[in-house]
Amino acid sequence: MKVFKLLWLFIVIILMACGEDQDDTSQPNSPNLIIKLKFDPTQERLGNLGQPASVSSGNAAQSPTIQQMSANYIELAPTSTTALGTGEIIFNGDETTAGGDVAINFQNAVFAGNNNTFLTIPLSEIATGNYEWVRVSLAYQEGDIDILVNGQDITGTLASFVGYNSYITSFNLNGSTFNVNENKAQGFWAFEALGFTTQGQAPVGATTVPNPLSNTSPVPSGSCIVTGEFENTLSLTGNETQDIIITLSFSTNHSFEWTEVHMDGKYEPEAGEQVIDMGLRGLIPVISN
Repeated sequence: MKVFKLLWLFIVIILMACGEDQDDTSQPNSPNLIIKLKFDPTQERLGNLGQPASVSSGNAAQSPTIQQMSANYIELAPTSTTALGTGEIIFNGDETTAGGDVAINFQNAVFAGNNNTFLTIPLSEIATGNYEWVRVSLAYQEGDIDILVNGQDITGTLASFVGYNSYITSFNLNGSTFNVNENKAQGFWAFEALGFTTQGQAPVGATTVPNPLSNTSPVPSGSCIVTGEFENTLSLTGNETQDIIITLSFSTNHSFEWTEVHMDGKYEPEAGEQVIDMGLRGLIPVISN
C-alpha cells in the first residue's frame, strides 16, 4: 500500500512539473528593438543641410575604416516638424560635471563596431505610433586612416571626439595611453601609428553634422546630432511578437578631411596639414526583422 501511494505521489509530481513547463512555454514573447551600427564608405556624402557635398577646395579627404563608435543620444521622431527632444527618446548616455560644464562621460560610454549591436530595448518600453525619422547624437569614433610620413605610406589609428563636450580621464590607442583628465570640446582628436602619438583640436564648428530637417527641426550648433529618414515608416502597434532591428548606416565617404599643403591627396602631418573635419556624412536607418 505504501509503495502504491509513493508511486501515485511520484506520478502527480511529474504531471505537475510537465504542466508548469507547458505554462512557461506558452508565455508570449517579449520582443525587443535592436539598434545596430554600420559604417559605409560608399554611402552618399552629405553636408550640414543633408544635401550632397564635395570636398572643399584646398582640402583633401579620405574614407576611414571605423572600428568602433559611441553615441550619446537616440531619438525617434514622428514627423519632420517634431522638435528635438519631443520625440521618443530611447537612449541617453551618461553625462558628468566632473570636468566643469556638463559633458559626455567618456569612461562610461557605450561602444559598438561595424554591424554590431549598440542597444537592445524592450518594445514594450517604447511608445506606440509611427516614426519617420531618427536622430543620433554621435560622441566618439575610432578607426584607421592612411598618412604619409618621411615619404612612406603608413596606417594609423585615429580617435575622434565629435560629441558636444567630452569629459575624458584617459583612453588607449593600440597600447598607447592618452591621459587627459578634463573636458574636451567637439573636434578633439588623437592619433597613434607605430608607437608615435599626437593629438589636436579641429576648429570650432568645423565638424559636419548632416540634418535634412534644418528648416523644420534644427539642432543646436556643436551637438553632433545627425538626422536620418526611414525609407519605410517605423510603425509600432504594441502587438509586435518579433524583434525589430534598426541598422543605423552612417556614411564614412571621405569623412576625414584636412587642409592640403602638398596637393597630393595624402595626409601629411609633418608638412603642417591640419585636421579640419571628422564628422560622419549622413545617416540612413534601415528596418529589418
